[in-house]
Amino acid sequence: MVEMENVSAGYGKCKVLHNINLKLLKGQVTTLVGVNGSGKSTLLKTLLGFLPLSDGKIRIDGIPMENFSRVELARKIAYLPQGNSVPDITAGRMVLHGRFPYLSYPRKYRAQDIAIAEQAMSQMGIVELAKRPMAELSGGMRQKVYIAMALAQQAAVIVMDEPTTYLDIGQQIKFADLIRKLSEDGKTILLVLHDLPLAFKISGQIAVIWNGAVAECGTAQKILKSGVIERLCGAAVKSTLTEAGAQYFYDFS
Repeated sequence: MVEMENVSAGYGKCKVLHNINLKLLKGQVTTLVGVNGSGKSTLLKTLLGFLPLSDGKIRIDGIPMENFSRVELARKIAYLPQGNSVPDITAGRMVLHGRFPYLSYPRKYRAQDIAIAEQAMSQMGIVELAKRPMAELSGGMRQKVYIAMALAQQAAVIVMDEPTTYLDIGQQIKFADLIRKLSEDGKTILLVLHDLPLAFKISGQIAVIWNGAVAECGTAQKILKSGVIERLCGAAVKSTLTEAGAQYFYDFS
């Protein structure tokens, strides 16, 4: 479990986050939603230790985050950032980068690391891309490679910033199934999504971020009933109950 208690942070003297209180539970998908500039990505960077806390505490399994070294933290939390660059390497080598926190000097990949990377590529259905250069792949294919790299890290917590970027509708459905499977396997998942219907569909908990604070947090139904999405984000999301469960959609009426 990850606990953020009265967390405040920012860039230099500019404070962006204000008294964030949020719990990320094992086996649960939590999604941050909100308008651009609301503080979602800053919250992720703070959780990952990229930005220092100006106040508050972050605990991972009850242990203060500052007690972990960078390598130890990388073994705890895997991160898929938004807008990855395209390195001049193959897809298979890119996925292997997820094993870096487990390597000792002289940083040589073991048979175990290669097997774990291959399993991650199999999960994403991209085994056939292993030898292809990243630069030759489409945006959707590259995104799958980056997700596989995060899976290869085998961290208990997986953090993804806009992971469905470049994924078409079919790929987004497969992504939703993957996230559901990972949470069922006990992974703690934290996402940032702009696709609100998708966020409502796959999340056990949704946190609406507004001006660097948590405006509302809870289940999809709680968030919908509160009206906070329409009030703060200017988007109306509705739900309907089907045989397949609750379905969410934008209301343009």
